[in-house]
Amino acid sequence: MSQEPQSSMDLQQIRLRIREKQRNYASYNLSPAQNDLLRAFFDLAQEFDSNEDFYRVCVAALSEFLGLHSRLYLFDKDKEKLVLVCESKKGLRAKPVAAPPHVRLSFKNYEGEHSLLVPIHSKPSTETQDEGQQPINMQVMGVLEVYPLEKISKADRFFLRKYANRIGYNLHNRLISHENIRHLRFINNLVMDIEHNVITPNMYFKHLFNQLKARIGDIDELEKMIAGFKAAQGVPSGSCELVISKVSSLHRSLLENHRELLEHHANYSLFLESLFRRDHFAQGRFVLRPRKCSIDREIVAPQLDHFLSRFGARGIAVEKPRDMQEEELFLRVDVGLLSQVYANLFSNAVKYTGEIISRDGRARKAIAYGRELLADYFGPGKGAVKFNVFTTGEHLSETEAKTVFADGVRGERSKAVPGTGHGLAFVKQVVEIHGGVAGYEATEEGNNFYFILPLPDPNNVLVDQS
Repeated sequence: MSQEPQSSMDLQQIRLRIREKQRNYASYNLSPAQNDLLRAFFDLAQEFDSNEDFYRVCVAALSEFLGLHSRLYLFDKDKEKLVLVCESKKGLRAKPVAAPPHVRLSFKNYEGEHSLLVPIHSKPSTETQDEGQQPINMQVMGVLEVYPLEKISKADRFFLRKYANRIGYNLHNRLISHENIRHLRFINNLVMDIEHNVITPNMYFKHLFNQLKARIGDIDELEKMIAGFKAAQGVPSGSCELVISKVSSLHRSLLENHRELLEHHANYSLFLESLFRRDHFAQGRFVLRPRKCSIDREIVAPQLDHFLSRFGARGIAVEKPRDMQEEELFLRVDVGLLSQVYANLFSNAVKYTGEIISRDGRARKAIAYGRELLADYFGPGKGAVKFNVFTTGEHLSETEAKTVFADGVRGERSKAVPGTGHGLAFVKQVVEIHGGVAGYEATEEGNNFYFILPLPDPNNVLVDQS
């Protein structure tokens, strides 16, 4: 019962606003062409999904209905300046260009030498504001430049202000919609990252716990053995030595299990921290927390140690490079995310490394990793470092090589191997937000997956040879 008065009051408020709008529209006294333009604009703004087509509609409608040409400028937040995105005579700019000096952000209309410049607000300007006073809750998103000035009447100026407000409303909603879509896409990918990089590998804990349980079972058998020795008479000293040996071996084995459990826990705690950061969810993208670190000692070595037993179980030899052992390379990176890059590459190596016959006629089934410095890779004086993870085996097909980093794509030979096709897409994403590139290349005896990161200072390679 208490809901009805509130609902009726809300409806009455809406009716009052509608009547107010009716009075406003009647006072606008728009021409038939102006009314037709607004109707066409609203219809086409609904019809075209892409922002590029929306920009075209904004400028083309004015020329088609009113015979006025225009240029649409928007504020680029990344570059912190106005850029020209579309114009009625030349269409959409393939690459936005900086606005000329006479175009500037303003809360009010102003005239150029041959044009009228109308601000585009995310919310309409307040009609009753005092002269020079900034409207409340209003954001200037861009500028609509309309020309020639001599063809713009006083009535046109009023209409153009209303038209720019409609553009602002639509543009604001579109940007929010696109941001929400991008945010949701990121969260969906993040869930896949968590499943691929944390939840699935974390099942290895069960294997470690089973090993520990087996060792505990050995201790139980040992207790029974010792009890039997005590009950027997004339126990040989050799039996005591056997017990001591078994206890010592079991002790070392349990210590190794404990160490491996701690390392596994530390590794995935690092992964969890880097994937579940509040900033990722708040901004809808990966947010880096870089720090200076030794790539080889703090990232590569721990991940390699984590996979050594699995390489050994599959008969895969690990060929370590001398250069990474003799000198350390320091870069500013997100340790947690880049560690997962190597985890994904090593995980793929476990699955897909194949045996080949090398040039000297020997059977070879191996993984090799390393790095090399690249001078001027990102431009003159902008060096880079290339990190390689090579595996022996059959080359990827030409089609697979082109799509291997796409999300969800898996090669023909990998269909029988468990996986999601998400690992290399994650690798590419993490490398790119570090300012680098990820790639694949076929080599003489197998496949090399690599990523290239920029060196922070061209005058300081950050290599410690001490």
